[in-house]
Amino acid sequence: MKIILAPMEGVVDHLMRDMLTRIGGYDLCITEFVRVVDQKLPARVFTRICPELLNAGKTPAGTPVRVQLLGQEPHWLAENAVRAVELGSPGVDLNFGCPAKAVNKSRGGAVLLKETEQLYRIVKAVRDAVPAEVAVSAKIRLGYDDTSLTLDNAAAIAAAGASMLTVHARTKSDGYRPPAYWPWIAKIKQQVNIPLIANGEIWTAADAVLCQQQSDCTDIMLGRGALAMPNLAQTIRSASAVMPWPQVLELLMQYSEFEITGDKGQYYANRIKQWFSYLKLQYPQAAELFQQLRVLRKSPDILQTLQLALDNSQQHA
Repeated sequence: MKIILAPMEGVVDHLMRDMLTRIGGYDLCITEFVRVVDQKLPARVFTRICPELLNAGKTPAGTPVRVQLLGQEPHWLAENAVRAVELGSPGVDLNFGCPAKAVNKSRGGAVLLKETEQLYRIVKAVRDAVPAEVAVSAKIRLGYDDTSLTLDNAAAIAAAGASMLTVHARTKSDGYRPPAYWPWIAKIKQQVNIPLIANGEIWTAADAVLCQQQSDCTDIMLGRGALAMPNLAQTIRSASAVMPWPQVLELLMQYSEFEITGDKGQYYANRIKQWFSYLKLQYPQAAELFQQLRVLRKSPDILQTLQLALDNSQQHA
């Protein structure tokens, strides 16, 4: 079983990848997307989104990190794929799943699921441009408004030479509303002969088992569930107990230190609140603490509140 950490725009940055891969259980991470329009981007664009390129394409814990590209022009995606690989990315991932309006409006992400031929052209151009041993993966949803092109899209991506296909088992119109339609992935598997990765609504180890059964897929990708339960991958892989709340608080303190001293310090308040919006789905204590944090704007105030919560939880542990 392979477990992959999903690319989550504005959430899973290199700091979060570092934290989650230190906890363990992941075989691969995919970066937030590099937006490709009409030029070959400079190296600094890639290393900003994927600083792991400066560490042989791996997180400090040693988990490989694959650069993700988003765009619609086969030639420029191919040119930038070559650059990503030259910079040390162990493969290239292509985004055909992003549901964001701004992205779709500029003909990127999930809107390309309406254009089967273009999916083929993009994947083929990238596959032909990079060395044969370099993985070229893609991520799709089941469709844009409906599932009428699901099988055609998957077949086109496989025929174009993709090494792996991740399927988020919802359409763009479904957004993130439950359920995820895992049995659709099993239908795709009957049509294509490349490795498939199942994605969507995996919040617990029990969800992972159900997903594997219904999708007929061994390999899975974790997104929001990995933020809601920081050791989700380990609970799935080795039946570890769910990380206790005091340990989560220690992790939050560690993350705070990373964020504030890192280059994204000015976003710290938003980042931590965003993480709490996921944590409160698994931990009742997070919901209570979030009520205090949501009104705070300054990093020292947030840190102080977290430290108090940690002290209290350790006293009562």
